[in-house]
Amino acid sequence: MRRELVLTPKFKRAFRKFVGRNARLQKRIEDTLMQMQEDVFAASLGTHKLSGTLEGLRACSCGYDCRIVFSIERDPAGGGEVIVLLDIGTHDEVY
Repeated sequence: MRRELVLTPKFKRAFRKFVGRNARLQKRIEDTLMQMQEDVFAASLGTHKLSGTLEGLRACSCGYDCRIVFSIERDPAGGGEVIVLLDIGTHDEVY
């Protein structure tokens, strides 16, 4: 099931900062985002539920030390589901 991505302002800022530190990661992140649109639960993404203060959210991996935090929500306009991208960074930065 294909889902559209919704980028929050916080995600956009974190993305620019993260890629600014390591420009080689941009292609890998873009590939991960495309894969998330196609199948957010693909085994290669390692999608998992979060707990604690981030309970209700999910995260996936886009490399050794790169995590994307997101939620899956109903799209009020289209009735389907959208992936709301909330944060990106290293494990320690996003958790």
